Amino acid sequence: MSDQYLGCTVSVKCIENLGSYQGQIIALNDQSVTLAKAFCNGVPNTSSQVTLRAKDIFKIDIVSLVDVSQKDDLPQSRVTVKRPIAKRAGRSVSECSFPISQLQNFQTLSSFKKLPLETLPYLDTSCTNGKVSTGLSKTSRKKMSDRDEQAFGTPIDQSLNQDFDFEKNLALFNKEAVWQEINSKKPDLVQQSQNRSGNKARYRHDENVIESEPATFRQIMVPDPRAKEYVTDDGLIIPSITLDLQRQLIGAADRLGISWERRVELLGRAGTEIILQLLGGAHRLNPNNAHQWPTVVALCGPHRSGAAGINCARQLSSHGVKTVVYVESSEDVFLLQELSLYRHTGHRVETEIMNLPPVADLIIVALCEEKSPRRVAPIAKWVSNNKASVLAIEPPSSGTPGIVSKYCLVSGLPLAHCPENGRLYLCNLALPAKLFAEIGITYRSPFGPKFVIPLHLNSS
Repeated sequence: MSDQYLGCTVSVKCIENLGSYQGQIIALNDQSVTLAKAFCNGVPNTSSQVTLRAKDIFKIDIVSLVDVSQKDDLPQSRVTVKRPIAKRAGRSVSECSFPISQLQNFQTLSSFKKLPLETLPYLDTSCTNGKVSTGLSKTSRKKMSDRDEQAFGTPIDQSLNQDFDFEKNLALFNKEAVWQEINSKKPDLVQQSQNRSGNKARYRHDENVIESEPATFRQIMVPDPRAKEYVTDDGLIIPSITLDLQRQLIGAADRLGISWERRVELLGRAGTEIILQLLGGAHRLNPNNAHQWPTVVALCGPHRSGAAGINCARQLSSHGVKTVVYVESSEDVFLLQELSLYRHTGHRVETEIMNLPPVADLIIVALCEEKSPRRVAPIAKWVSNNKASVLAIEPPSSGTPGIVSKYCLVSGLPLAHCPENGRLYLCNLALPAKLFAEIGITYRSPFGPKFVIPLHLNSS
């Protein structure tokens, strides 16, 4: 009969939105079940008893069974909890659950047969075809009992009454012998440093034990060194040179066969490499990003520096960058040669400031040379209104009048440039060491694996 389930702890899942209830069965019939100490959706119910109708119940899970000898205590709503039930590997959460939808009434619960629980210290039960089976034999229970006795059966009061003798145990530790062994295994460099300092110097944990100086490499020396020097990212010192020494260097290159046509291609390629990175590289110059394709304006004067600016614009156009070249006049032969090549790209050439685009991503400035400075007030005003980054190519060391550059590209060896020229980049023109030796310069290439290297003002 269903009376044998009185006192069992069950979990009841109701239909629709009625929720889930957990509690102890105190009344059970064909139409309803009454639970004491009930929880609704995990929260204690406000009422001491809850009655659920059979038609509202979807599923009942038995959480724990009640001992037959304890049934006299049911009126007092007392629940007997046995020892923890171990879960067998591969077993579901509850194999003793059954959907109430398959039951026409609660008389089906009487088919569930219960075994005595008080005889099993550990119980692993499963319900199969209405029968309860245990997963532990007497031998297994005996082994578990012996293991618990060994782990938890030793009294601890005896060890608490004994005091630990620190001095006796510390005397067993020979500190001097250990320190000698550690010192004998130190690297020679550390031992030499300690021998030089002796016992006078004592260092904190954040101090450097080995005295060292910043590494400086001076592998380029010029006959007439200037006060301003530059240093690369690798610590190589690059001295600045005079304008006269720069002209000697250019003349030696022409005599050796490294003509202006060769040098301007290298200079234009170096400017292109810097500008492509400043524009965003592969993130910006992407076929899928055609709506944000950059525009570069090159402002070029009638001299070799202006020709280098046009060459850089031509190489940028080969990468798909929109370029506009501005020239005031085309009297210089070097400028005419580069301008004729640039016109084959199909990009714009302007001679009036008003025709320049109002917005540009980057501006190339090649308006002045060191030997022939010019006034560029009208174009300088356009540059300041545009707010774009400025890259100067071979500008005068005193800067372009009215224009403050953010970046500056020079070749060979740098002049003593002013801060208005911005951050310096040195281009490799592939000049051999013999060419430098002809004009009295001791030279060893500072470029390493790079074609263009940044230069920083040497403040040491």
